[in-house]
Amino acid sequence: QVQLVESGGGLVQTGGSLRLSCVASGRTFGIYAMAWFRQALGKEREFVGAIRWSGYADSVKGRFTISRDNAKNTVYLQMNNQKPEETDVYYCASGLSMGDSPQDYNSWGQGTQVTVST
Repeated sequence: QVQLVESGGGLVQTGGSLRLSCVASGRTFGIYAMAWFRQALGKEREFVGAIRWSGYADSVKGRFTISRDNAKNTVYLQMNNQKPEETDVYYCASGLSMGDSPQDYNSWGQGTQVTVST
C-alpha cells in the first residue's frame, strides 16, 4: 500500500503561481508513475499531468510543470500564470502505469484545495 499526502494548496491571485507537493510513503518500490488530477464539485476528475517514478517520461498540460525528487519520495506540480477556472481540489495519485485516466492509478491522496481569485 502506498500513502500519499499533498500540500501546497491555497489562495492565489490570477496570474500567480503555486507549487503543490505530494509525498509518497509505504510500498513506493511498486510505483511506476505518479500523477496529478483535479476535480471541481460535481464534475469528473480531470487529468493534469503524470511522471514516471524512475527514468524520464512526463505528460503535462500547458503552463504546468511536473517534476520529482526520488530522494524525498516527492512529486511536484508547478502551476504558473493561474486562471480562476483552475480553482479545484488537486489530487495526487500513484499507479502501475502512466495514463491519463483515474483508472490507471490505485492510490490517492486526500486532495488539496487551490483557489484562484479574480
